[in-house]
Amino acid sequence: QVQLVESGGGLVQPGGSLRLSCAASGSSVSIRVMGWYRQAPGKERELVASITSGDSTNYADSVKGRFTISRDNAQNTVYLQMNSLKPEDTAVYYCNLRSSFFINYWGKGTLVTVSS
Repeated sequence: QVQLVESGGGLVQPGGSLRLSCAASGSSVSIRVMGWYRQAPGKERELVASITSGDSTNYADSVKGRFTISRDNAQNTVYLQMNSLKPEDTAVYYCNLRSSFFINYWGKGTLVTVSS
């Protein structure tokens, strides 16, 4: 079994920055892609950013140029650097790991609130 633990959420003012971390532990698994999703109140969960085992990245249009995803393979950790945060970025952010067998693992989420 794979566990994903997110950290780094919190309250930040508009224009501020946060860095989310997601550490994977547990059973060894071949990782196809890791990513961050978010879900705002009353909305569906959406992809924010993803990074493949080959370090190819993908971003939602709404965060391009502001967010950066990266990973530390040695630590089985993925990061999301979020800059120029806007109130509409407020959501619960979930870490996702998709294995080479297309099995999805999810973290419990971390809340990001952007407000003055």
